Amino acid sequence: MIMRRINLFVFLLLSTLLSAQTALSPYQPGVTSEGAVYFLPKTAVNVTLLVEKSSYQPGEFSRYAERFLRMRDVSLEPSVSYRIVSIVQHPVAIADTAKRYAVKFDPKTAASNVRLSDDGVLLAINTEPIEKANVQHFVSAPRAPLPAPRSFMSEEILSAGSTAKMAELTAQDIYEIRESRNLLVRGQADNMPKDGEQLRLMLSQLDLQNQVLTSLFAGTVSKDTAEYTFTIVPDADIQRDVLFRFSQKLGLLDNDDLAGTPYYIIVKDLKTVPPAEPVDPKKKNKQVSGIYVNIPGKMRVSVSDGLQDLVTEDFPAGQFGHVELLSGALFNKRYTTHLTLHPISGAVEQLDAELPK
Repeated sequence: MIMRRINLFVFLLLSTLLSAQTALSPYQPGVTSEGAVYFLPKTAVNVTLLVEKSSYQPGEFSRYAERFLRMRDVSLEPSVSYRIVSIVQHPVAIADTAKRYAVKFDPKTAASNVRLSDDGVLLAINTEPIEKANVQHFVSAPRAPLPAPRSFMSEEILSAGSTAKMAELTAQDIYEIRESRNLLVRGQADNMPKDGEQLRLMLSQLDLQNQVLTSLFAGTVSKDTAEYTFTIVPDADIQRDVLFRFSQKLGLLDNDDLAGTPYYIIVKDLKTVPPAEPVDPKKKNKQVSGIYVNIPGKMRVSVSDGLQDLVTEDFPAGQFGHVELLSGALFNKRYTTHLTLHPISGAVEQLDAELPK
């Protein structure tokens, strides 16, 4: 994520002034004519699915599979099926527009370097922000197509007068290929290769011929895997909302499509942070200075098929905690304060100060 440097004097505006300015025009993250605006983050969760599609196509000789190769239950009809390969959760930070604060330029404070994310979330002051871990997305790798089966057929097979005769002769070739491979593996072939590399190449070629010719009887299955991501932004507990529906015959479906089995999202506030102390009405409008940070709570996020939880993880969540003010005295000319916030939760990750040289 590209970060933007903003050189400014750190001093928090009055909360009443912030409200008044917000009423006149909405704040945008970044530098304004009087200072700057930043957001604190809330935690969203990306639920990523890998779904595999399998397409079966019967072979030219599938009806003779049991007769000549003793292969049973070979389907004569094409079909498509789907399965969920994996479900993975990972947290992401988004700007919490309800936690929007202003910083004003003030000559009485030490110049500070503030780092914001692209969407205006405060990441660091006077230091480098923490780099977010890169999420590895699935990248499909196309497979090379198999050679045409007829390229391995002898002239006798190709000139056979019927499909049944072609299937019979092809089955005989398959048995001969398998026997040749067994002899090579046992070291009993008449013409054994001179070295291990030559043996490997011969076995690889025999395996390819066997695979291609056998597919004429067993049929072929092609597989394609796709990645889907759902983003959940919880602001309260989620008991059991339908996240998506899934069908082995139709694949991934919308959450209102009754043709599929429902999969649920469940979010629970673990209440790891006590409630914030109520604000004293006498101090409500008192001028304060400093930097607001999150005291995040934790949430437990699960994906369930209705019978069991398929994946469950705990994440820090600013929206299930409260906000705390770091005193403006930390950001004066007597020393330079370095502040690093957690990029997901907005909590203080590191806070230290050094005297100027």
